[in-house]
Amino acid sequence: MALDNFLFAQCILYFLAFLFGFIAVVPLSENGDDFQGKCLLFTRGMWQNENITVEKQRFIVEEWGPESACRFSTFVGIVSLIVSAVQAWRILFYLCKGHDDSFFYAFVNLLASSFVVFVIFVASTIVSVGFNMWCDAITENGSMPNSCEELQDTDLELHLDNSSFYDQFAIAQFGLWAAWLTWLGITILSFLKVYHNYRQEDLLDSLIHEKELLLGRSSRRGSDLDDKSGMI
Repeated sequence: MALDNFLFAQCILYFLAFLFGFIAVVPLSENGDDFQGKCLLFTRGMWQNENITVEKQRFIVEEWGPESACRFSTFVGIVSLIVSAVQAWRILFYLCKGHDDSFFYAFVNLLASSFVVFVIFVASTIVSVGFNMWCDAITENGSMPNSCEELQDTDLELHLDNSSFYDQFAIAQFGLWAAWLTWLGITILSFLKVYHNYRQEDLLDSLIHEKELLLGRSSRRGSDLDDKSGMI
């Protein structure tokens, strides 16, 4: 029963990791289409007057952010999707068959989970920091009368669809950080499983050792009785 509960908890966490990965990937992909492949993360720019006589301002992009930042974040979300789906199916199969991982596979799973936790943390940090830099740029560090969320309803005249960038990255940040917390929980459970299997291995080794000692003692007693009967 304890093993079934442990596997069920893992299965639930993998399902949540799949769900949060999906929540992160969809808005990131949509934003990539809306911005025609340009990455707003870490983008630098400023507001300038269109000309001397007209006071109307427009936002000028000085340097777009590296496309690798957006691609990496999307890639990590897809990896989380695939790995969590495969692992959820595998754990569900074990639940139905009543099987469990060996010590070796449990250790490999711990290493894989730790790696996923690390890359999701990096991707989440990139998205959060990069998006804050974008918001600082279009609000001029908060000096603009409109907030970053309100400016998504303003045409920035970048020849792009910027009508939902704030909502997209708010959802993407939630998905990535929630996925990171979920994978952290998966890693903790993986560590507990490795520790449990390690303790079981020690217990089995000690039981085998005790069995060998008992068999050795019984064989010596049998040989002593044979010697005594031969002397009689």
